[in-house]
Amino acid sequence: MEKTDIRGLALPELEMEVTALGEKPFRARQVYQWLHQKLITDYGQMSNLLQKLRETLADHFSLTALEAVDVRISQIDGTRKYLFRLADGNVIESVWMRYHHGNSVCISSQVGCRMGCRFCASTLDGLERNLTAAEMLDQVYRIQALTGERVSNVVVMGSGEPLDNYDNLLRFIKLLGAPEGLNISQRAVTVSTCGIVPGIRRLAEEKLQITLALSLHAPDDETRRQLMPIANRYALEDVMAACRDYFALTGRRVTYEYSLVRGVNDDVRTARALAGLLSGAHGHANLIPVNPIRERDYVQSDQRSIQAFKNQLERSGIPATVRREMGRDINGACGQLRRSFLREERQKEGE
Repeated sequence: MEKTDIRGLALPELEMEVTALGEKPFRARQVYQWLHQKLITDYGQMSNLLQKLRETLADHFSLTALEAVDVRISQIDGTRKYLFRLADGNVIESVWMRYHHGNSVCISSQVGCRMGCRFCASTLDGLERNLTAAEMLDQVYRIQALTGERVSNVVVMGSGEPLDNYDNLLRFIKLLGAPEGLNISQRAVTVSTCGIVPGIRRLAEEKLQITLALSLHAPDDETRRQLMPIANRYALEDVMAACRDYFALTGRRVTYEYSLVRGVNDDVRTARALAGLLSGAHGHANLIPVNPIRERDYVQSDQRSIQAFKNQLERSGIPATVRREMGRDINGACGQLRRSFLREERQKEGE
């Protein structure tokens, strides 16, 4: 029988499990601190617990502890990209970024992705499986342990569609914010989605204080379908209605992510159309110069076009920012490092 992952248990759940083993409830708090504050990777590190209890825990529970198999450090901005191996041999990516307001970690929510966005390397090999809440959480934990620096913000924008892994996402957010753990505020968490309407509406009903980021990338259905196959399933009108309702229920402004692709969606006329779409949407546009990947022929917009696009939005009353490019020299975009690693592994197997 498959063991329950101990790192994925909330404190009340852990207390129930530990007392069922014949231990006092306070032992659960000790175990929880080792898991979520001291960020241990092995039961043997729980030095204030009796050896017998440690052995009992190991017999009853698995313990997620990711292995860093590759780390790339940008010579441009110090961004660190980690490739972690999971217990089943799969690999995932996470990114650590330093900003003036603190350290941010971008985590993956799935091994691969099935959404098929044309400009993203994460989806090229399809979806392997969902990550557990513990596997999502341990990306943050391993990076904090490896850097020795506090993580203050978490963005679920790495490989995968978070709302395609809804239950694990929700458990992850709650574990991340647990006062007995890292206690990272929900307001410091951003979840990105390509626009799964039922998931957005379900998340709104949770009334969390996270930031929702919508991967928008076009102001009309036709262009959006070229870039994002999910647009064939959910019309832009329905996606935007769900985002407006998200704001109404949570009071949290939505971030509209917009990857600028030269000659596709980056001219001033398109900016005017985008401004019309976002008028009254209670959010802001985050403009992203697209990161080129070798498997696609999309080209990043030039700086003049990017600035003209931003200026047009602002003249139309839409708050807009241009995302600072991070880790460009280390395969910083989603899925690039994992894909190059898998390509090398396949080449080795073919030798």
